[in-house]
Amino acid sequence: MLVSLDWLKTYLPDLDKTPEELDEALTLIGFEVEDIHETGLPPLQNVVVGEVLEKAQHPNADRLSLCQVDVGTSENASIVCGATNYKVGDRVPVALPGAELPGGFVIKKTELRGVPSAGMMCSAKELGLGDDHAGLLILEDRPEIGTPINDLYSNNDTIIDVEITPNRPDCFSHIGIARELAAYFGLKLKYPDINTGGNSFSEDSGKSLLKGVTIEAPETCLYYSGYSIEGVKIAPSPSWLRQRIEAIGLRPINNVVDITNFVLHEYGQPLHAFDAGKIKGQEIIIRNATEEETITTLDEKERKLQTSDTLIADAERGLVVAGVMGSIDAEVDDNTTDIVLEAAWFTPKKIRKTSRQLGLSTDSSYRFERGVDPVAIDTAAYRTIDLILEIAGGTLHERAWKAGSNAVETTEIEITPDFIRERCGFGPEDEAIKESLTALEIEVNEGDSWKATIPSYRGDLTRPVDLVEEFLRIYGTDKIPEADVESRAFNRNHTREWTVRNAYSQYMRNKGYAEVYNYSLILDEETRLAPESDELALLALKNPISSDQTHLRPSMIPGLLNVLKRNQQHHSQTSAFYEWGRCYRKKGNELVECVAMGWIIQETEAKQWLNREPTDFFKLKAMVIDILRLAGVKYSENLVKTDSLPSFAQEGQFAVMGDIAKSGTQAEFGLLNLKQLKEMDIEGLVYAVNICITPDVLERKEKPIKYTPYTLFPPSYKDLALVADKKESASKIREALAKAGKAVSNKEMQVDAVELFDVYEGTGLEENQKSLAFNITFRGTSGTLKDEVVNKAFEEMQSIVEKKSPYRVRR
Repeated sequence: MLVSLDWLKTYLPDLDKTPEELDEALTLIGFEVEDIHETGLPPLQNVVVGEVLEKAQHPNADRLSLCQVDVGTSENASIVCGATNYKVGDRVPVALPGAELPGGFVIKKTELRGVPSAGMMCSAKELGLGDDHAGLLILEDRPEIGTPINDLYSNNDTIIDVEITPNRPDCFSHIGIARELAAYFGLKLKYPDINTGGNSFSEDSGKSLLKGVTIEAPETCLYYSGYSIEGVKIAPSPSWLRQRIEAIGLRPINNVVDITNFVLHEYGQPLHAFDAGKIKGQEIIIRNATEEETITTLDEKERKLQTSDTLIADAERGLVVAGVMGSIDAEVDDNTTDIVLEAAWFTPKKIRKTSRQLGLSTDSSYRFERGVDPVAIDTAAYRTIDLILEIAGGTLHERAWKAGSNAVETTEIEITPDFIRERCGFGPEDEAIKESLTALEIEVNEGDSWKATIPSYRGDLTRPVDLVEEFLRIYGTDKIPEADVESRAFNRNHTREWTVRNAYSQYMRNKGYAEVYNYSLILDEETRLAPESDELALLALKNPISSDQTHLRPSMIPGLLNVLKRNQQHHSQTSAFYEWGRCYRKKGNELVECVAMGWIIQETEAKQWLNREPTDFFKLKAMVIDILRLAGVKYSENLVKTDSLPSFAQEGQFAVMGDIAKSGTQAEFGLLNLKQLKEMDIEGLVYAVNICITPDVLERKEKPIKYTPYTLFPPSYKDLALVADKKESASKIREALAKAGKAVSNKEMQVDAVELFDVYEGTGLEENQKSLAFNITFRGTSGTLKDEVVNKAFEEMQSIVEKKSPYRVRR
């Protein structure tokens, strides 16, 4: 925000600080100063008002003139000039020999094409007064000849560009900045004198240019007030007003519009003036836009509105995009004689949404988006009315139309001086604490604990610790006493999450995968859940930060797929990526934030010096098991049969291991949908994995690892075929056989391994059956096993399997 130092001094008459001191002060109280620059005319010696007495053609140049100029001395100055926009009798700025103009250009006596020239008549640009250099600066007011040019342009100013943080909307105004500086420097703040007040109006009777104000969109418009002024005279603003708004980069339009802009930057409250004669039906209606409704704003652009946008309308059409910009249909122009002044309070998020939707950010929307002081709305309106009556004339009507309410609940915070001292780490006196808080217009009532009443414009102060910060800002961080810095070292173990992440990353890098990072917020269509999934509503954000980040992601695979696509489009040779982050899953009726690990690999026919072995479903499964082991979580190799696979999965080539709702761990992996890959222009086969682990599972204390000595005696082998239902998973059958092996193991003999080596379907089996053959390894712990020991254990395993499982031994 641009702040005029000259303007600030109207509220801080005792301010005598240099721009450098203000820069330091604003920085110390929490406002970054981005730039400080001077405006107006710099000090210029030997530049005076001159009058052209004679103008003749230069004897040696067609485009030059030879002039005699009265500069207020005993002799006239003979000056050669190339400009053409002046005539005899005009008064212009004249730089005499010895003058130094902006840019370091020094004027000397010289000869131009053989004719002496003793000075230079100047343009506005040459004096640093603007960009106009097409001709001389003609002084229309005809000041006295010989007057130093600095006496004519004495309105120099210092402009400070201050960065205001979003939590401080109260400082988007000159009064707001003045209030902060007054508190810091201990100065008296002088508010503008206002003659108009609430007792100047009636809300139920009296003359008015309006017949009514109705709020039909209370979710957007919280408060609206309208005031009528009849018989105004539209004209250019007086010089002081033009200088104020020009200093901060605004263009003067006319007195009424300039006054509303002035008060906006004075109080931070946007206002709008309507030409009352253009309001159809003499009523104001605050409503939402209709379908396909358009409005032509003051920048003469037609804008298409959405039904969520709010309009200030009359009986027939929209007149203002609420909180953003007015339209050309009711603007104040040279023919305006009667005006209606609007002062309102809008919901910040509604104005922010409309502003972004229209791609239109204005001084008004910038302030409404961040929040204005509701209590100051009427004050700003009364200030505006005073200035309009003073500058544009007219008669104020008694009836004021008001709808909604600008009443807000007063915030009170209980705090003690000891609390502030404890948080600050040093011991300021009670009086110093109170003085700093009251300087910010915070009312402090002392007692056993202090009760601080917060001004309405400080919505950011809600907690005792906020007052600690306010005290330190105003008391001065430079007054904090020096102290020795204590640094205590202590040992701590890494969290389980860090340990697992480190192990996972190392594993994936060793496999040749590149790490990527994606946002955990995605577009709803990128969730790619199963069609019948009810998780989408749980994943939706109530207030998305952007239109492409509306949902929490349930899986890493869609994001990894997009990474793969972008790398392919840019002809990157990398085709294997992994990620660590967060995913969100339904557990019961709640959404749980899970630790997530995901990776993706593309199988292509790209030329390589060494072709690696292709990836397939079983290699993915082996990697998943490795990662779960690294994570130290319990898992089952049984694949879960499900009919509700996500849309990115290829049917028959994608599986789920575990159940997040039951065990807190779930892995999904396999081949991605070939049709979808083709639609995304991704070549080749693509395999992907997503593992979700709930935090409580990951943080469970690890059981210490027990090591047993490896036997050196030779093993014995037995093969066993089991008949089971076709739908039964091999891992489940193997698990039953391994349990039987564990049951027959003892100190002398152990079942060391159970491995599947054959699957058979066909002759000798029923149509819905299959036979799985396993190789079983027996080892002796104290000697070589004898055949009778192995045979006995083998028979016991068969008996246990047939008794405790639905499988039968194939004989």
